[in-house]
Amino acid sequence: MAAHERMVIGTAYRLLGRMEDAQDAAQEVFLRLLKNLDRIEGDPKPWLYRVTVNICNDRYRRHVITTEPDETAADPAPNAERVLAIDDRKRLLMEGLETLSKRERAAVVLRDIEGLSTREVAGILGIEEVTVRSQISLARGNLPNMSGADHDLSGM
Repeated sequence: MAAHERMVIGTAYRLLGRMEDAQDAAQEVFLRLLKNLDRIEGDPKPWLYRVTVNICNDRYRRHVITTEPDETAADPAPNAERVLAIDDRKRLLMEGLETLSKRERAAVVLRDIEGLSTREVAGILGIEEVTVRSQISLARGNLPNMSGADHDLSGM
């Protein structure tokens, strides 16, 4: 759990927009992990990503999330100017992600932010690679600073 907690919470935060909601979702993910530990073979990351996306989607369907993005969840940075620039970009990204469909948002988060391959994203979401590419292309056109070559969001 300790090895993957940051990944799960980070993914859930990017999908849900609030740290509190992300932590709640992460708890559900790790409860499912404990229940299914004997069935998971090899690297658990694909399983964890799939379950994280599914739980976040379930939370949306049940309206268990709040509507305001979390402005307090910022990464520490060495200087105030850099912190402001990073915070502003994260805020814009979270606002943009909220405008996407669940499928587009999951594809962008997994591919562009988490850095997974198109094949891995397709496997996690249970869709074809061409569909992943299509969803990402549509999403990039709707996100700020996502058109053209400026779409590297890894590390956000």
